[in-house]
Amino acid sequence: MMAFTMTVQKKKEKTELVLRNIYNLPPIPDAIKQSLEMLDRPELNSHSLSNIISKDQGLVTKILTIANSPLYGLQRKVTTVEFAILVLGYSELRNIISVLSIVEAFKNKTDAFLNQKEFWLHSFLTGSASKRLAEDFDFPNSGEAFIAGFLHDFGFSIIHRFFHADFIEIYKLVNEKGVSYNDAELEVLGMTHQQIGNYLADKWNFPETLCEAILFHHNPEESKQNKMLASIVHLADYMTEKLDIGNSYWDKNLVLSDSEIGVLRFREHEQVDKFIESYRELFSEQVDTVRFVN
Repeated sequence: MMAFTMTVQKKKEKTELVLRNIYNLPPIPDAIKQSLEMLDRPELNSHSLSNIISKDQGLVTKILTIANSPLYGLQRKVTTVEFAILVLGYSELRNIISVLSIVEAFKNKTDAFLNQKEFWLHSFLTGSASKRLAEDFDFPNSGEAFIAGFLHDFGFSIIHRFFHADFIEIYKLVNEKGVSYNDAELEVLGMTHQQIGNYLADKWNFPETLCEAILFHHNPEESKQNKMLASIVHLADYMTEKLDIGNSYWDKNLVLSDSEIGVLRFREHEQVDKFIESYRELFSEQVDTVRFVN
């Protein structure tokens, strides 16, 4: 047991060394970069922000598509960037542009082991469901829930891109020898995709509660900073499996943590199942939005 632990620790140290040196990312489009910089300024001018966004018609189209999706449920159709800023507000707009910047920066080629469109579909649906769940359960920051849900499996994409040979080895351990993904990731890299996602989110100075939601999205009961946020992301992830919409093969046979029952104020699993079914329409409608944005 001690030898195994030491081996895992050495592999973890080697993996962290690679993670510390992830700099060779493609440049984020200027309009996205400048928009995020402007949204971080204390003195924010909506007219100037609109002008920057409007320089990139692709970005405009994606923002309007998301704004008009069931995610926000707006009564009026959003047809201009100015109106999007008005009805969504700076905070929500920043969340949308942040997500789009991540998709742009971490675009990778689809191969036999991971379909990129399916990966981002799962990420966006989990983020969308997390946002709506946050609103339904009166969580005070639905925007943070959206980002946490979107990034929950971020580490999986990192493994595929920066540890590709290891990704294939993990894939084979799971599909040829029946090892679970968590155990296979630990055996090969000394870290799980949850730990890798958390490591990078922390390195990039994401809020601690968001980092924890990524780390504990499979076991929210272990969260210390914000068990509610981790539970929301966990339930949203489970919902993609239960509804069989935008689900991921690495989450196959995902089991809902019993802690969900208490934290999210459910009385029994049957009540959870009924609640999840009420989200089917939202999931189905969001699929078309995500495919267009991606």
